[in-house]
Amino acid sequence: MKLQASSIKNNLGHAALTARRYILPIFLIFLLGIYSFLAWRVLTLNQVEPDQSVVTAKLQTAGVPHIDPDALSKIQQLQDNSVEVQSLFDQARSNPFQE
Repeated sequence: MKLQASSIKNNLGHAALTARRYILPIFLIFLLGIYSFLAWRVLTLNQVEPDQSVVTAKLQTAGVPHIDPDALSKIQQLQDNSVEVQSLFDQARSNPFQE
């Protein structure tokens, strides 16, 4: 078999036409593969449970919120001194679901 430029061109042209015919199904299979891989990874990573040691370590570092007593007393003083604030609190206490 002798390689000639015209035979190579003909073979490449025929191969290009054949490849063009199957480009859409190949692309769709490629996209389906990517989406399947992503769905599998999401499901795999979603089912992972943390270790109990990690959970206890995080719970130990999380502290109970603390309100400064001086700030709390200042807020109570402002509430006691303002008539408008007292009426708002009384109204909210008597009917909490009214806006």
